[in-house]
Amino acid sequence: MYDDNHLISRLHAASVGHETRNFATFPARASMTFGELFAGAERNAAALVAMGVQPGDRVAVQVDKTIEAIQLYLGTVMAGGVFLPLNTAYTTPELAYFLGDATPRVVVCDPAKYDAISEIAGAARVVTLDAKGLGTLIDAVVGRGGFTPVKRGPDDLAAILYTSGTTGRSKGAMLSHANLASNSEMLRDYWKFTAQDVLIHALPIFHTHGLFVATNVALLAGAQVIFLKGFDVDAILEAMPRATALMGVPTFYTRLLADPRLTKERAANMRLFISGSAPLLVETHEHWQARTGHRILERYGMTETNMSTSNPYDGERRAGTVGFPLPGVEVRVMQDGAEVPAGEIGGLEVRGANVFQGYWQMPEKTAEELRPDGWFITGDMAMIDADGYVSIVGREKDMIISGGFNVYPKEIESLIDDLPGVLESAVIGVPHPDFGEGVVAVVVPEGEGTTPEAITAALQGQLAKFKQPKRIVMVDALPRNTMGKVQKKALRDTYGALFT
Repeated sequence: MYDDNHLISRLHAASVGHETRNFATFPARASMTFGELFAGAERNAAALVAMGVQPGDRVAVQVDKTIEAIQLYLGTVMAGGVFLPLNTAYTTPELAYFLGDATPRVVVCDPAKYDAISEIAGAARVVTLDAKGLGTLIDAVVGRGGFTPVKRGPDDLAAILYTSGTTGRSKGAMLSHANLASNSEMLRDYWKFTAQDVLIHALPIFHTHGLFVATNVALLAGAQVIFLKGFDVDAILEAMPRATALMGVPTFYTRLLADPRLTKERAANMRLFISGSAPLLVETHEHWQARTGHRILERYGMTETNMSTSNPYDGERRAGTVGFPLPGVEVRVMQDGAEVPAGEIGGLEVRGANVFQGYWQMPEKTAEELRPDGWFITGDMAMIDADGYVSIVGREKDMIISGGFNVYPKEIESLIDDLPGVLESAVIGVPHPDFGEGVVAVVVPEGEGTTPEAITAALQGQLAKFKQPKRIVMVDALPRNTMGKVQKKALRDTYGALFT
């Protein structure tokens, strides 16, 4: 019955004949089988169609992480709709832009936000889903029977995910059935996920990482997930002896390392720790291996491309790199219209079945970033070494031009982060009356005794003078978004007047 639906047929395939096997277990509720998961998705699909959802209609969702929200995702795609997950931290004014731009047929929100969202939802039907998996959506779902998935093709949209919008209006990345299915199938095989795996799922599900990587890969493998509301040190450490894999962001690993209960014995059943969404410090790699005996596998992706590169499952996982292009994905590093030699820095471009269909209602922006021959201009600055390992050195917009010279923050951050007494750093450029931009290092110390003067002295002789920070600021913590990425725009806003 799933043969006509491109993405859903693939997600469902691994459960055929195994409907009574558990898909998800939870800390404080009964487990859910694969059969129950997809039966609930069918009921969601039927309810959405009854609300007027037609093929191609958007279903906007801003709700807490629950298994019912996963069923809503599957049900939306099953109904031929386009799933539009929204960060739970977005405010009502921010939501007004997304809803106005995407014009969804249905909006699903927390009951506490119903009144505010109803005022900005336009003609959309607004229903609710709370943190316990209850709400008017569930009232509409209960009692409905099976549903035959709406036929969709490989290039039909399955989801729209809005980018963070750090440099202007947020852009809606359009992801097709083929984009999501091909990438998840490839990751399942590359990372060797099988039905014997148990994945600790502690990521949010409004983001590519938690929704399309963790959830889709587990479904395609027929694997079980330990479904956590969010990152919780106690819950993850408790789950680890019966789990085999964890997907996380660098913050997961640094916080787990801070707990003495993390030992080789506790991690003995695990086969794979994956990190992404933000750079992982070399120090974290080394500490994790020393404590657990495992080498973290770091990979690279973005909203518009899903996953593009990964350190190898078998082979050397190099700290400071994001590995090789994944099977079926091409990457290149460009500068001034030409591909640069190995070891040189340029703009990273990606091509493959994983690359999105363009930006929702932004044809000009699509044309700027997605070339006619399929190459996507990521906006990341990268270097590919002689062995083929890809390193991300920063965002193009984060590159600093000081006195006419290009300065790449990652180079400076790596040196500062390696200094004793430094936990982490972020290097930014801010307006400077003489140099155009002045290099500023924002540093989080580890312990006491680390001073700007000591850091400045340590960098002497390691960096050309134009790269050396003109000011070093000590802070307690760096600003981050929900996926652990340092928010350099916020730092530039805070320190933009240092030299003026």
